[in-house]
Amino acid sequence: MRYINELHEGDRVNGIYLCKQRNAAMTKNGKAYDNVILQDKTGVLDGKIWDPNSQGIAEFDALDYVDIVGDVVSFAGALQLNIKRARKAFEDEYDPADYLPVSENSTDDMYGQVLTYVDSVSNPFLSALLQKVFKEDEEFKKSFSEHSAAKTVHHGFIGGLIEHTLSVTNLCNFMANAYSILNRDLLITAALLHDMGKVRELSAFPQNDYTDEGQLLGHIVIGAQIIHDFAREIPDFPKELENQLVHCILAHHGELEFGSPKKPALAEAIALSLADSMDAKMETVTEAFASNKGKKEWIGYNRFFESNLRRTGDI
Repeated sequence: MRYINELHEGDRVNGIYLCKQRNAAMTKNGKAYDNVILQDKTGVLDGKIWDPNSQGIAEFDALDYVDIVGDVVSFAGALQLNIKRARKAFEDEYDPADYLPVSENSTDDMYGQVLTYVDSVSNPFLSALLQKVFKEDEEFKKSFSEHSAAKTVHHGFIGGLIEHTLSVTNLCNFMANAYSILNRDLLITAALLHDMGKVRELSAFPQNDYTDEGQLLGHIVIGAQIIHDFAREIPDFPKELENQLVHCILAHHGELEFGSPKKPALAEAIALSLADSMDAKMETVTEAFASNKGKKEWIGYNRFFESNLRRTGDI
């Protein structure tokens, strides 16, 4: 098979892909067609079935592995697949490992680095909280290691949540060493826990989609609730400390229009929001470049940055 990140405009595709979504739609002229999102371990590709009733289009649904024949075209600056033939693949025709995007970094190694940060926190209450979350809660440990950090945009792969969390914590650790006004124990704890609500906001792969709880509450509120529940299990956990930690979680998107229930009021909350934004943006650029291998320096318009992006190249 040819992986999605290897495809170019004008290619004819003939291979098996995971159907992540399939939805019926209609053109402005009233003609029925299907929107399809295909996935393999290198990314996702938007597809269109312009004639769903064609004899070449057999029955298949979301989360089926589908044998596809189609042509790669460019639409609004992005690649799109015009699907000519499709059928549900047989189980012996594919390996699921080819279709689930996975972090390039070892989750075991990353979890070990997380535990090093956990052990570096000296405040007895914050330390006890982190021990409960990252060492004692086996269900959370498994979900945290396997989850993505997002449905789309950045870190949308297995291990993405732990990779993003570790990157944010590394940035916060740098800031804690650079700026004496920051309470390192509070900042590192907040960094390690800031996206913990995503284990319940998003479903596991291959769905990697929003749960009902995620749609209704969102990962920020879910994370604040989880921290409150864990803090209640620790005798005499100071309410003021819990409020400060929860505030960092509630404010880590930085602005109300970005989904933060609160704007940062603590230096640690400001530092966390900066680190979170920086890692999200740099990973988004990284993934944009990776999905445009072999193309010219200018890779096109990116909706996240509202700008055309260009590779630096050799200087």
